[in-house]
Amino acid sequence: MKLHSLLSHLPLLPAVPAENPEITSVENDHRLIKEGSLFICVKGYTVDGHDLAHLAAERGAKAIIAERELDLQIPVVVVPNTVKAMAILADAFHGHPTKRLNLIGITGTNGKTTTSHLIEKMFRDAGSKTGLIGTMYTKIGDEKQETKNTTPDSLTLQKVFNQMVGRGVTHAVMEVSSHALELGRVNGCDYDIAVFTNLTQDHLDFHGTMENYKFAKGLLFSRLGNGYGESKPKFAVLNADDPASADFMKYTAAQILTYGIDQTADVMAKDVAISSSGTRFSLTVMGRETEVKLKMAGKFSVYNSLAALAAGLCAGLDLQSMIASLEAVNGVSGRFELVDEGQDFAVIVDYAHTPDSLENVIRTVKEFAGQRVFVVVGCGGDRDKTKRPLMAQIACEMATDPIFTSDNPRSEDPLEIIKDMEDGVKGEKYTVIPDRKQAIGHAISEAKSGDVVIIAGKGHETYQIVGDHIHDFDDRLVAREFLLKK
Repeated sequence: MKLHSLLSHLPLLPAVPAENPEITSVENDHRLIKEGSLFICVKGYTVDGHDLAHLAAERGAKAIIAERELDLQIPVVVVPNTVKAMAILADAFHGHPTKRLNLIGITGTNGKTTTSHLIEKMFRDAGSKTGLIGTMYTKIGDEKQETKNTTPDSLTLQKVFNQMVGRGVTHAVMEVSSHALELGRVNGCDYDIAVFTNLTQDHLDFHGTMENYKFAKGLLFSRLGNGYGESKPKFAVLNADDPASADFMKYTAAQILTYGIDQTADVMAKDVAISSSGTRFSLTVMGRETEVKLKMAGKFSVYNSLAALAAGLCAGLDLQSMIASLEAVNGVSGRFELVDEGQDFAVIVDYAHTPDSLENVIRTVKEFAGQRVFVVVGCGGDRDKTKRPLMAQIACEMATDPIFTSDNPRSEDPLEIIKDMEDGVKGEKYTVIPDRKQAIGHAISEAKSGDVVIIAGKGHETYQIVGDHIHDFDDRLVAREFLLKK
């Protein structure tokens, strides 16, 4: 694509360079530049792309998009905001791929990963070729690729969507984080269905207040198409049991389908029964009733399933086929995942890293726990400090044996993080074991028949971040090691 053709998608430019080279790729990482690339200077948390533009030019970049003039021998196009420009140019360069996909976005504090996997499975079982982007990985068909963020930046997203289109994907499902919405990473994504799971405290280190956090989530719904009569109508799937949905209903012009358990909704679950082997409930869809038996345990699993069913209904999937798909799911990696080596007590690894998600997991466990409930829990470093005492309070109030340990301390002192947790539970009974491996080993060594051990916070993660180092660490493998020893 010629530079002028690409820049025509930015019609308000004060000036267009006379040069019109062929652009072979669009990049925001100077290390990926090759002959013919267009380099976009983006200010990151630690590195400013403007400072690296000369390296991009040396590597063969033919033009630069920047927010200020740069002294280079190749064309420099100055724009007010390179992040917004990058989204527009990436979408144009890759041929507007999301207009050629059925795209479903899922936002909310908890449940995004599980819900996205459930939706992806329903479409796959219905015969569609699917794509998935989220916390655990990016998947195109059956091929998995590593991801660094829950939601990648706009340039990476459009590249991936273009790959999906090229490989015949028709339906793509993605997790949409509040950071991505606030920072413009999903600008240019043409969503057909937007799903809201729930809103509870998290990421206040970034958003500052719950109101700001809610507003960021609401951006997904405000950006659904505003017109009607389109070939692909837009839908918002909202949790009727979460108060934030009332605001999101106002934000969007799209058609709305609600789901819930406690409040009247279009898709409802009643008579929910939870056991260690799964969850049963009566499903009502616009007056039509049927029984559902999930292999996944917990009320949160019901909510995730309802959200997935509602999204599938918006996309025209058959209800009974969707139920069959959901009933076949054993679970999602690191989400209420059982570690079983034949022991007579349960060990569960879960990604619960917010107060609400931890409470949901413990409440589910208490439905079937015969004796003691151990909870191994920590809090991430360089993240929302206000939730640390809340996590500790929930562990002490709901579990018989709370054990405070390290999560991913990052640049913080693990002991200082634990002290923040302890501030919320003065006078309560708990155990402190800073070394996470030792904490897991202690819980398993103490557990007896009928007990339950919950290892919370890291779920599917296979690493632990301490300082600048990333160490191999998988809660499931560590638990299995201690179970085999026992």
